[in-house]
Amino acid sequence: MTYLSWLFSAENWAGGADNPGIAQRLVEHLGYTALTLVIALVIALPLGAWIGHSGRGGFLVVGIANALRALPTLGLLVLLFLAVGLGLLGPLIALVILAVPPLLAGTYSGVANVDPQIVDAAKGMGMRGREVLFKVELPNALPLIIGGVRSALLQIISTATIAAYVGLGGLGRFILDGLSQRDFPQMIGGSILVALLAIVADVVLGGLQKLLVSPGLQERSAASKPGRLRLIRGGADTGASRAA
Repeated sequence: MTYLSWLFSAENWAGGADNPGIAQRLVEHLGYTALTLVIALVIALPLGAWIGHSGRGGFLVVGIANALRALPTLGLLVLLFLAVGLGLLGPLIALVILAVPPLLAGTYSGVANVDPQIVDAAKGMGMRGREVLFKVELPNALPLIIGGVRSALLQIISTATIAAYVGLGGLGRFILDGLSQRDFPQMIGGSILVALLAIVADVVLGGLQKLLVSPGLQERSAASKPGRLRLIRGGADTGASRAA
């Protein structure tokens, strides 16, 4: 309980003018996370949907996703710091690069693996390519798309702590400052806050998925859960085979 006393201290939550408290650091962390996720969605969703719909460049998705996953985030941050200096731009670029692969793979896999009979039926009803994508493929791809969003969000929340290494705020400030000052209650409290934030975000997205995805798609998604995880984490192998 000695270590947890820092976390439950009202003084630590409120902070001061020169010493931001937990509440302010939490808002900063959420701001970094939201900004990163929005930028990554703008990049990955249209690209993944187009590749999955057209069947072109599927091998690029696999290669890009695997290559970006292999990049060491902290090393990338150091390089960006040397290139752009202090500020939000370096950590933001590093976090976006981290978030794009699961979003890209999830969107591409979801669209590319829609039942071909459903797509053929839509075309037989006179739907054009854009209509098929927005009215048939994307709704059916929602379980995989949201799965990619959940994976990306968890990675962003946990990795946004690197912003503290270049003088920014967020919950990583407690971890870094606690380590440098040998203030272990502060360091442990910051780590617990990051973990709790990730759990809450995943639960919220899980609830949102139940609201947005039709029961039929949820049942089908649950039945193929191992395959879905393989697609998102392993570079969308099945989708790449179909595109080929």
